[in-house]
Amino acid sequence: MTAEGFLEGRRLQLARGVLLQCIMGGYPPSRFYGSDDGDLALVADPKQIHRLPWSQQPRALAICDADELTGESSRLSTRGQLKAVVARYAALGLAPVVATELEFFVFAPNPDPTQPFQPPMGLDGRREDGHSAFSVSSNNGLRPFFSEVYACMAALGLPRDTFMHEMGVSQFEINLLHGDPLLLADQTFLFKHLLKEVALKHGLTVVCMAKPLAHTPGSSMHIHQSVVEADSGRNVFSDEAGEPTATFRHFIGGQQACLADFTALFAPNVNSYQRLCHPFASPNNACWSHNNRSAGLRIPASSPVARRVENRLPGADANPYLAIAASLAAGLYGIEHRLEPSAAIQGEFEVPDNLSLPCTLHAALERLKRSHLAKELFGTEFIEGYIASKTLELTSFFDEITPWERRVLAAQA
Repeated sequence: MTAEGFLEGRRLQLARGVLLQCIMGGYPPSRFYGSDDGDLALVADPKQIHRLPWSQQPRALAICDADELTGESSRLSTRGQLKAVVARYAALGLAPVVATELEFFVFAPNPDPTQPFQPPMGLDGRREDGHSAFSVSSNNGLRPFFSEVYACMAALGLPRDTFMHEMGVSQFEINLLHGDPLLLADQTFLFKHLLKEVALKHGLTVVCMAKPLAHTPGSSMHIHQSVVEADSGRNVFSDEAGEPTATFRHFIGGQQACLADFTALFAPNVNSYQRLCHPFASPNNACWSHNNRSAGLRIPASSPVARRVENRLPGADANPYLAIAASLAAGLYGIEHRLEPSAAIQGEFEVPDNLSLPCTLHAALERLKRSHLAKELFGTEFIEGYIASKTLELTSFFDEITPWERRVLAAQA
């Protein structure tokens, strides 16, 4: 839209079906979004209008809500779903607080998708070999790229907590500062967009796949969650003596009750399960533990005021609005129904059957399809539409034969 049209308040409309467009570009049958495929209104959030600092031509980006023409939020909108979950907390006098940790890889250009990704050539003329986890000098070869990333973050008002090199080859992580869930979802979306745009300027490729490299840790989007009293800001997970409260237990109990049903919302792609089924600190379970990275739900070491629950299931490929909405909805379900969690686990452990999660996209979609709870919390229209779109993607994946199949199976009798 032209700047003039935007400032005049001209309404931008969008066909409802676009919210269910799959990643290859196709659409499920129109019955999932209305046979008329009528319009939605894109309503810009005035707090999320940003001049794009990496663009030579003056351009701006506005994050919008997708609203029905009657004014209410579209049930197909993931941003609208997150706003609805936050409103349910507010009705109880509560406010959730979240932070996201996003991991990503920086690669050289990859024009041939049949070839593996490679780390970029550093300023020293070498490619990283994968021994740089938490190194203070590991990103020096990418200093021009990261310098512009930092500058663009500042220009967009994206506060960063820590930036570090992760365990993978040319893999990095950013921790965004905790705050309002909608704000953090917007910031996570903006940061991923910023990364890819700045990378293109520097002749690089940023990849937020869950598992882009074999035999290498995948990329997560861990979600840290706490709940405070809306009026006082007091963390309701800790009592006056600094001990964990019943609300804290119930929040964990809700997460455990919902994670299996919601796995397809946290792990939305075929590749998501490559990360989860080869768990380099990427646990595919609903166990909980104090400071144990093998558990899907980890309680980080912290002071009572910062007591929180870390959901380690989502990958970097997850939709931040939907993943945060699903995680917070699960916790609220536990609070409302006073669900008690299982016993905490520590050290080496075997996952009980009732706390194991689906390990393929097909299994996760089948579980979501049977979930009355998911339809209760997010609406039948959204869940059925989501499943329809993801089923198209899964079918497309099965329409291709992989190099592994040709290499290993072709010689079999």
